[in-house]
Amino acid sequence: MNTTEIFLIAMLIIFSLPWLVWRVFNTDYFAPLVVVQIIMGILLGPGVLGKWSPDYYQFVFTPAVVQSLNGIAWWAVMLFVMIAGVELDLAQAWKHRRESGITAGLALGVPLLLGCGAAMVLLQFPGWMGPLAQDWQFVTGVGMACAVTALPILILLMEKLEILRQPLGQRILRYASLDDIAIWGVLALILMDWSRVGKQAAFLAGFIVLGWGFRRLMAWLQERDRWYVALIWLAACGFGADWAGLHYMVGAFLAGAIMDAHWFNQDKLDQLRHHVLLVMMPVFFLSTGLRTNWAVGGAEVFAAAALLLFVSVAGKLIGVRIAGRVLGWAPGEASVIGWLLQTKALIMIIFANILLDKQVITSETFTALLLMAVASTMLTVPVVAPRMSAHR
Repeated sequence: MNTTEIFLIAMLIIFSLPWLVWRVFNTDYFAPLVVVQIIMGILLGPGVLGKWSPDYYQFVFTPAVVQSLNGIAWWAVMLFVMIAGVELDLAQAWKHRRESGITAGLALGVPLLLGCGAAMVLLQFPGWMGPLAQDWQFVTGVGMACAVTALPILILLMEKLEILRQPLGQRILRYASLDDIAIWGVLALILMDWSRVGKQAAFLAGFIVLGWGFRRLMAWLQERDRWYVALIWLAACGFGADWAGLHYMVGAFLAGAIMDAHWFNQDKLDQLRHHVLLVMMPVFFLSTGLRTNWAVGGAEVFAAAALLLFVSVAGKLIGVRIAGRVLGWAPGEASVIGWLLQTKALIMIIFANILLDKQVITSETFTALLLMAVASTMLTVPVVAPRMSAHR
Protein backbone atom coordinates (compact mmCIF):
# COMPACT_ATOMS: atom_id res chain seq x y z
CA MET A 1 0.00 0.00 0.00
CA ASN A 2 1.09 3.57 -0.61
CA THR A 3 1.37 6.24 2.08
CA THR A 4 -2.03 7.75 1.29
CA GLU A 5 -3.80 4.44 1.77
CA ILE A 6 -2.00 3.71 5.05
CA PHE A 7 -2.75 7.26 6.24
CA LEU A 8 -6.45 6.69 5.58
CA ILE A 9 -6.34 3.38 7.47
CA ALA A 10 -4.87 5.29 10.42
CA MET A 11 -7.65 7.91 10.16
CA LEU A 12 -10.25 5.12 10.02
CA ILE A 13 -8.87 3.66 13.25
CA ILE A 14 -8.62 7.08 14.94
CA PHE A 15 -12.26 7.99 14.33
CA SER A 16 -13.99 4.61 14.49
CA LEU A 17 -12.55 2.83 17.54
CA PRO A 18 -13.10 5.53 20.20
CA TRP A 19 -16.61 6.30 18.92
CA LEU A 20 -17.58 2.61 18.97
CA VAL A 21 -16.26 2.17 22.52
CA TRP A 22 -18.02 5.35 23.65
CA ARG A 23 -21.34 4.33 22.09
CA VAL A 24 -21.35 0.57 22.74
CA PHE A 25 -20.31 0.87 26.40
CA ASN A 26 -22.20 4.15 26.99
CA THR A 27 -19.27 5.72 28.86
CA ASP A 28 -20.44 9.33 28.65
CA TYR A 29 -21.23 9.67 32.38
CA PHE A 30 -17.70 8.93 33.61
CA ALA A 31 -15.70 9.16 30.37
CA PRO A 32 -16.80 11.70 27.71
CA LEU A 33 -15.81 10.98 24.13
CA VAL A 34 -12.66 13.13 24.43
CA VAL A 35 -11.48 10.99 27.36
CA VAL A 36 -12.16 7.77 25.43
CA GLN A 37 -10.17 9.22 22.52
CA ILE A 38 -7.23 9.97 24.83
CA ILE A 39 -7.35 6.42 26.25
CA MET A 40 -7.51 4.90 22.77
CA GLY A 41 -4.52 7.04 21.78
CA ILE A 42 -2.55 5.46 24.63
CA LEU A 43 -3.69 1.95 23.66
CA LEU A 44 -2.70 2.53 20.04
CA GLY A 45 0.75 3.77 21.07
CA PRO A 46 4.04 1.86 21.17
CA GLY A 47 3.60 0.79 24.80
CA VAL A 48 0.42 -1.25 24.16
CA LEU A 49 -0.30 -1.93 20.46
CA GLY A 50 3.40 -1.65 19.65
CA LYS A 51 4.18 -4.39 22.19
CA TRP A 52 1.13 -6.56 21.46
CA SER A 53 1.38 -6.43 17.65
CA PRO A 54 4.63 -4.75 16.58
CA ASP A 55 4.26 -5.74 12.92
CA TYR A 56 0.82 -4.15 12.62
CA TYR A 57 1.96 -1.08 14.55
CA GLN A 58 4.95 -0.57 12.24
CA PHE A 59 2.77 -1.16 9.17
CA VAL A 60 0.20 1.52 10.06
CA PHE A 61 2.29 4.11 11.90
CA THR A 62 5.13 4.54 9.43
CA PRO A 63 7.33 7.66 9.73
CA ALA A 64 5.57 9.28 6.75
CA VAL A 65 2.10 8.65 8.22
CA VAL A 66 3.15 9.86 11.68
CA GLN A 67 4.59 13.02 10.14
CA SER A 68 1.30 13.68 8.32
CA LEU A 69 -0.71 13.07 11.50
CA ASN A 70 1.58 15.39 13.46
CA GLY A 71 0.91 18.24 11.02
CA ILE A 72 -2.83 17.94 11.59
CA ALA A 73 -2.29 17.59 15.35
CA TRP A 74 -0.15 20.74 15.53
CA TRP A 75 -2.78 22.91 13.84
CA ALA A 76 -5.64 21.30 15.79
CA VAL A 77 -4.06 21.97 19.15
CA MET A 78 -3.11 25.53 18.17
CA LEU A 79 -6.75 26.24 17.32
CA PHE A 80 -7.89 24.64 20.56
CA VAL A 81 -5.43 26.62 22.70
CA MET A 82 -6.32 29.86 20.88
CA ILE A 83 -10.01 29.30 21.67
CA ALA A 84 -9.09 28.71 25.32
CA GLY A 85 -7.29 32.06 25.28
CA VAL A 86 -10.26 33.85 23.70
CA GLU A 87 -12.61 32.42 26.35
CA LEU A 88 -10.65 33.98 29.23
CA ASP A 89 -12.93 36.58 30.85
CA LEU A 90 -10.44 38.86 32.56
CA ALA A 91 -12.94 41.70 32.93
CA GLN A 92 -15.17 39.61 35.19
CA ALA A 93 -12.14 38.32 37.11
CA TRP A 94 -11.04 41.90 37.75
CA LYS A 95 -14.56 42.93 38.78
CA HIS A 96 -14.52 40.21 41.46
CA ARG A 97 -10.76 40.41 41.99
CA ARG A 98 -10.63 39.71 45.75
CA GLU A 99 -12.70 36.55 45.62
CA SER A 100 -11.21 35.42 42.30
CA GLY A 101 -7.63 36.16 43.38
CA ILE A 102 -7.89 34.34 46.70
CA THR A 103 -9.61 31.29 45.22
CA ALA A 104 -7.47 31.04 42.09
CA GLY A 105 -4.29 31.58 44.09
CA LEU A 106 -5.06 28.84 46.60
CA ALA A 107 -6.50 26.49 43.95
CA LEU A 108 -3.25 26.79 42.01
CA GLY A 109 -0.72 27.24 44.80
CA VAL A 110 -1.52 24.27 47.04
CA PRO A 111 -1.47 21.57 44.29
CA LEU A 112 1.62 23.26 42.82
CA LEU A 113 3.48 22.85 46.10
CA LEU A 114 2.34 19.26 46.58
CA GLY A 115 3.14 18.48 42.93
CA CYS A 116 6.64 19.91 43.35
CA GLY A 117 7.04 17.59 46.36
CA ALA A 118 5.99 14.61 44.23
CA ALA A 119 8.45 15.68 41.52
CA MET A 120 11.26 15.77 44.08
CA VAL A 121 10.38 12.18 44.98
CA LEU A 122 10.64 11.19 41.29
CA LEU A 123 14.00 12.98 41.07
CA GLN A 124 15.44 10.38 43.43
CA PHE A 125 15.04 7.74 40.70
CA PRO A 126 16.55 7.63 37.20
CA GLY A 127 14.47 7.85 34.05
CA TRP A 128 12.02 10.64 34.94
CA MET A 129 13.84 13.93 34.30
CA GLY A 130 14.52 14.96 30.71
CA PRO A 131 18.11 15.20 29.43
CA LEU A 132 17.97 18.97 28.84
CA ALA A 133 16.27 19.90 32.12
CA GLN A 134 17.68 21.40 35.27
CA ASP A 135 16.24 20.16 38.55
CA TRP A 136 14.14 23.32 39.12
CA GLN A 137 12.63 23.08 35.63
CA PHE A 138 11.58 19.46 36.14
CA VAL A 139 10.19 20.08 39.63
CA THR A 140 8.31 23.24 38.60
CA GLY A 141 7.02 21.65 35.38
CA VAL A 142 5.62 18.54 37.08
CA GLY A 143 4.28 20.65 39.95
CA MET A 144 2.45 22.95 37.56
CA ALA A 145 1.09 19.94 35.64
CA CYS A 146 -0.51 18.85 38.93
CA ALA A 147 -2.01 22.33 39.39
CA VAL A 148 -3.48 22.76 35.89
CA THR A 149 -7.22 23.22 35.37
CA ALA A 150 -8.44 22.36 31.86
CA LEU A 151 -10.65 25.36 31.00
CA PRO A 152 -12.14 24.00 27.71
CA ILE A 153 -13.00 20.60 29.21
CA LEU A 154 -14.31 22.35 32.33
CA ILE A 155 -16.74 24.22 30.07
CA LEU A 156 -17.90 20.93 28.48
CA LEU A 157 -18.42 19.28 31.86
CA MET A 158 -20.32 22.25 33.28
CA GLU A 159 -22.56 22.21 30.19
CA LYS A 160 -23.24 18.53 30.93
CA LEU A 161 -24.06 19.40 34.57
CA GLU A 162 -26.22 22.36 33.40
CA ILE A 163 -24.42 24.96 35.52
CA LEU A 164 -22.29 26.76 32.90
CA ARG A 165 -24.55 29.83 32.59
CA GLN A 166 -25.53 29.85 36.26
CA PRO A 167 -23.75 32.12 38.82
CA LEU A 168 -21.79 29.16 40.25
CA GLY A 169 -20.55 28.18 36.79
CA GLN A 170 -19.48 31.75 35.99
CA ARG A 171 -17.56 31.95 39.27
CA ILE A 172 -15.72 28.72 38.46
CA LEU A 173 -14.84 30.07 35.00
CA ARG A 174 -13.29 33.16 36.60
CA TYR A 175 -11.10 31.06 38.89
CA ALA A 176 -10.02 28.79 36.03
CA SER A 177 -9.25 31.76 33.77
CA LEU A 178 -6.81 33.28 36.25
CA ASP A 179 -5.14 29.90 36.76
CA ASP A 180 -4.78 29.50 33.00
CA ILE A 181 -2.83 32.75 32.75
CA ALA A 182 -0.53 31.67 35.60
CA ILE A 183 0.02 28.26 33.99
CA TRP A 184 1.19 29.72 30.69
CA GLY A 185 3.29 32.35 32.45
CA VAL A 186 5.11 29.69 34.48
CA LEU A 187 5.56 27.61 31.33
CA ALA A 188 7.21 30.56 29.57
CA LEU A 189 9.55 30.89 32.58
CA ILE A 190 10.44 27.18 32.47
CA LEU A 191 11.18 27.41 28.75
CA MET A 192 13.26 30.58 29.06
CA ASP A 193 16.48 29.93 27.19
CA TRP A 194 19.18 32.36 28.26
CA SER A 195 21.19 31.56 25.13
CA ARG A 196 18.23 32.85 23.10
CA VAL A 197 17.01 35.54 25.47
CA GLY A 198 17.53 38.18 22.76
CA LYS A 199 15.16 36.32 20.44
CA GLN A 200 12.62 35.89 23.21
CA ALA A 201 12.76 39.57 24.15
CA ALA A 202 12.36 40.47 20.46
CA PHE A 203 9.33 38.19 20.19
CA LEU A 204 7.65 39.70 23.26
CA ALA A 205 8.38 43.25 22.11
CA GLY A 206 7.08 42.45 18.63
CA PHE A 207 4.02 40.78 20.08
CA ILE A 208 3.16 43.86 22.15
CA VAL A 209 3.54 46.24 19.19
CA LEU A 210 1.82 44.03 16.63
CA GLY A 211 -0.82 43.04 19.18
CA TRP A 212 -1.78 46.69 19.62
CA GLY A 213 -2.20 47.04 15.85
CA PHE A 214 -4.02 43.69 15.63
CA ARG A 215 -6.58 44.75 18.27
CA ARG A 216 -7.30 48.00 16.44
CA LEU A 217 -7.70 46.09 13.18
CA MET A 218 -10.05 43.50 14.71
CA ALA A 219 -12.22 46.22 16.28
CA TRP A 220 -12.54 47.85 12.84
CA LEU A 221 -13.28 44.67 10.86
CA GLN A 222 -16.68 43.06 10.41
CA GLU A 223 -17.14 39.75 12.23
CA ARG A 224 -17.00 37.66 9.02
CA ASP A 225 -13.45 38.95 8.40
CA ARG A 226 -12.36 38.63 12.03
CA TRP A 227 -12.50 34.83 11.88
CA TYR A 228 -10.06 34.66 8.97
CA VAL A 229 -7.72 37.34 10.31
CA ALA A 230 -7.67 35.49 13.66
CA LEU A 231 -6.27 32.40 11.88
CA ILE A 232 -3.56 34.50 10.21
CA TRP A 233 -2.69 35.99 13.60
CA LEU A 234 -2.61 32.49 15.14
CA ALA A 235 -0.11 31.20 12.57
CA ALA A 236 2.08 34.31 12.98
CA CYS A 237 2.13 34.12 16.80
CA GLY A 238 2.82 30.38 16.75
CA PHE A 239 5.73 30.88 14.37
CA GLY A 240 7.14 33.79 16.38
CA ALA A 241 7.03 31.92 19.70
CA ASP A 242 8.63 28.81 18.23
CA TRP A 243 11.33 30.84 16.47
CA ALA A 244 12.12 32.53 19.79
CA GLY A 245 12.62 29.16 21.50
CA LEU A 246 9.44 29.21 23.58
CA HIS A 247 6.90 26.92 21.90
CA TYR A 248 4.29 27.36 19.19
CA MET A 249 1.53 26.57 21.73
CA VAL A 250 2.67 29.46 23.95
CA GLY A 251 2.22 31.65 20.89
CA ALA A 252 -1.20 30.13 20.24
CA PHE A 253 -2.35 30.93 23.77
CA LEU A 254 -1.06 34.52 23.52
CA ALA A 255 -2.81 34.86 20.15
CA GLY A 256 -6.14 33.98 21.75
CA ALA A 257 -5.63 35.79 25.06
CA ILE A 258 -5.22 39.14 23.30
CA MET A 259 -8.59 38.73 21.55
CA ASP A 260 -11.90 39.82 23.08
CA ALA A 261 -14.65 37.21 23.16
CA HIS A 262 -17.28 39.83 22.24
CA TRP A 263 -15.62 40.22 18.82
CA PHE A 264 -17.15 36.86 17.92
CA ASN A 265 -20.63 35.40 18.07
CA GLN A 266 -20.62 33.18 21.21
CA ASP A 267 -22.63 30.42 19.54
CA LYS A 268 -20.20 30.33 16.61
CA LEU A 269 -17.24 30.26 19.00
CA ASP A 270 -18.82 27.32 20.84
CA GLN A 271 -19.40 25.59 17.51
CA LEU A 272 -15.79 26.14 16.45
CA ARG A 273 -14.55 24.55 19.69
CA HIS A 274 -16.99 21.66 19.17
CA HIS A 275 -15.92 21.15 15.55
CA VAL A 276 -12.21 21.29 16.36
CA LEU A 277 -12.82 18.62 19.03
CA LEU A 278 -14.86 16.56 16.57
CA VAL A 279 -12.85 16.87 13.37
CA MET A 280 -9.22 17.45 14.32
CA MET A 281 -8.40 16.83 17.98
CA PRO A 282 -8.77 13.01 17.74
CA VAL A 283 -5.63 13.10 15.59
CA PHE A 284 -3.85 15.01 18.37
CA PHE A 285 -4.96 12.39 20.91
CA LEU A 286 -3.49 9.62 18.79
CA SER A 287 -0.24 11.51 18.20
CA THR A 288 -0.08 12.02 21.98
CA GLY A 289 -0.57 8.28 22.54
CA LEU A 290 2.28 7.55 20.13
CA ARG A 291 4.62 9.40 22.51
CA THR A 292 3.90 7.25 25.55
CA ASN A 293 6.62 5.00 26.91
CA TRP A 294 6.78 2.35 29.63
CA ALA A 295 10.53 1.66 29.51
CA VAL A 296 11.07 2.16 33.26
CA GLY A 297 8.40 -0.50 33.88
CA GLY A 298 4.60 -0.50 33.78
CA ALA A 299 4.23 -0.79 37.56
CA GLU A 300 6.56 2.17 38.14
CA VAL A 301 4.68 4.34 35.63
CA PHE A 302 1.32 3.51 37.24
CA ALA A 303 2.76 4.17 40.72
CA ALA A 304 4.04 7.58 39.58
CA ALA A 305 0.64 8.34 38.01
CA ALA A 306 -1.13 7.39 41.26
CA LEU A 307 1.18 9.66 43.27
CA LEU A 308 0.64 12.56 40.89
CA LEU A 309 -3.14 11.99 40.87
CA PHE A 310 -3.29 12.00 44.67
CA VAL A 311 -1.32 15.24 45.12
CA SER A 312 -3.17 17.02 42.30
CA VAL A 313 -6.68 16.14 43.53
CA ALA A 314 -5.86 16.57 47.23
CA GLY A 315 -4.04 19.84 46.59
CA LYS A 316 -6.92 21.31 44.61
CA LEU A 317 -9.53 20.26 47.19
CA ILE A 318 -7.46 21.56 50.12
CA GLY A 319 -6.74 24.87 48.40
CA VAL A 320 -10.37 25.50 47.48
CA ARG A 321 -11.59 24.45 50.95
CA ILE A 322 -9.24 27.02 52.52
CA ALA A 323 -10.59 29.65 50.11
CA GLY A 324 -14.15 28.71 51.06
CA ARG A 325 -13.34 29.18 54.76
CA VAL A 326 -11.71 32.58 54.12
CA LEU A 327 -14.57 33.82 51.92
CA GLY A 328 -17.43 32.30 53.91
CA TRP A 329 -18.96 30.11 51.21
CA ALA A 330 -22.13 28.11 51.73
CA PRO A 331 -21.72 24.48 52.90
CA GLY A 332 -20.92 22.13 50.03
CA GLU A 333 -19.74 24.80 47.57
CA ALA A 334 -16.04 24.23 48.18
CA SER A 335 -16.36 20.52 47.43
CA VAL A 336 -18.19 21.09 44.11
CA ILE A 337 -15.82 23.86 43.00
CA GLY A 338 -12.73 21.91 44.05
CA TRP A 339 -13.70 18.78 42.15
CA LEU A 340 -14.55 20.75 39.01
CA LEU A 341 -11.31 22.73 39.13
CA GLN A 342 -9.22 19.56 39.46
CA THR A 343 -10.23 18.49 35.93
CA LYS A 344 -6.97 18.10 33.97
CA ALA A 345 -7.63 16.58 30.52
CA LEU A 346 -6.54 18.51 27.47
CA ILE A 347 -4.69 21.54 28.83
CA MET A 348 -2.49 19.38 31.04
CA ILE A 349 -1.82 17.01 28.15
CA ILE A 350 -0.87 19.98 25.97
CA PHE A 351 1.32 21.32 28.80
CA ALA A 352 3.02 17.91 29.20
CA ASN A 353 3.55 17.66 25.43
CA ILE A 354 5.48 20.93 25.54
CA LEU A 355 7.63 19.72 28.45
CA LEU A 356 8.35 16.53 26.50
CA ASP A 357 9.17 18.47 23.30
CA LYS A 358 11.68 20.58 25.23
CA GLN A 359 13.09 17.45 26.96
CA VAL A 360 12.22 18.75 30.43
CA ILE A 361 10.55 15.40 31.15
CA THR A 362 11.05 11.92 29.70
CA SER A 363 8.38 9.96 27.84
CA GLU A 364 7.91 7.85 30.99
CA THR A 365 7.02 10.95 33.03
CA PHE A 366 4.82 12.07 30.16
CA THR A 367 2.98 8.73 30.27
CA ALA A 368 2.42 9.03 34.03
CA LEU A 369 1.09 12.59 33.60
CA LEU A 370 -1.18 11.43 30.79
CA LEU A 371 -2.64 8.66 32.95
CA MET A 372 -3.14 11.16 35.77
CA ALA A 373 -4.98 13.56 33.43
CA VAL A 374 -7.32 10.81 32.20
CA ALA A 375 -8.11 9.60 35.73
CA SER A 376 -8.74 13.10 37.11
CA THR A 377 -11.17 13.88 34.29
CA MET A 378 -13.02 10.56 34.66
CA LEU A 379 -13.52 11.26 38.37
CA THR A 380 -15.15 14.65 37.91
CA VAL A 381 -18.76 14.05 36.81
CA PRO A 382 -19.41 10.91 38.95
CA VAL A 383 -18.20 12.79 42.04
CA VAL A 384 -19.75 16.19 41.28
CA ALA A 385 -23.21 15.13 40.00
CA PRO A 386 -24.42 13.70 43.37
CA ARG A 387 -23.02 16.75 45.19
CA MET A 388 -24.83 19.06 42.77
CA SER A 389 -28.09 17.24 43.47
CA ALA A 390 -27.57 17.65 47.22
CA HIS A 391 -26.49 21.27 46.78
CA ARG A 392 -29.70 22.07 44.89
